Amino acid sequence: MVIKLLILQTDRINEMKKFYVDLFGFPLIKEDKDCFRIAVGSSQLEFTSEKVKGHPYYHFAFNIPSNQFNEAKSWVKEKVKLNVEDGEDEVYFSFFEANALYFYDPAGNIVEFISRNTSKTETKTFSIENVLNISEIGLTVDDAVKAGNKLMEIGIYERDNGPLSQTSLNFMGEKSKGIFIILNQPGRRWIFSNKISEVYPVEILTDDSSRITVRSDNQVEIYKGGGRL
Repeated sequence: MVIKLLILQTDRINEMKKFYVDLFGFPLIKEDKDCFRIAVGSSQLEFTSEKVKGHPYYHFAFNIPSNQFNEAKSWVKEKVKLNVEDGEDEVYFSFFEANALYFYDPAGNIVEFISRNTSKTETKTFSIENVLNISEIGLTVDDAVKAGNKLMEIGIYERDNGPLSQTSLNFMGEKSKGIFIILNQPGRRWIFSNKISEVYPVEILTDDSSRITVRSDNQVEIYKGGGRL
């Protein structure tokens, strides 16, 4: 599974565009009064304010080259304050063999840059052009096991082929690609933040024509090749 397009809601569309396009320099692909879309390496990320309710926020991550974590960290710190957990502004995940940092955007999204040892290396000085793709999206649903079973029907499995959980995070995807849907239920605190996971609308399109949607009424829809599961 590769995330080709991720569509998220925001009630701060103008601030978000300034943050991602003007401050960080992500290439702008399209925009209108209600939305804008940026290129995130080989993926695309869209924010929309159409029919938005409340103040939606999400956790998502971007993959960066395996050899550029320290360089990327210095680059990000010039633009935004890093989030801190237990006195540290970065973390090493031994089970992923990856380093990560986190920060907030204007909507309160918990944004992560993650450098995995399985990602490619890069010799060019770090810039926004070195971001590889969308690595993770936190998918908060009312019933993680039910949604996880539907994802497995379209070939998106738990990373270690382990059992699905209502209480723990479920990393759905392939370790070798370093791209995951983090399936979870409301009430968990996202690390490196003071944010508790909540259900908000989201749409995910993958490279194999799968579409995963959480609607505004909290219902989960999963399609593959035009067929609904």
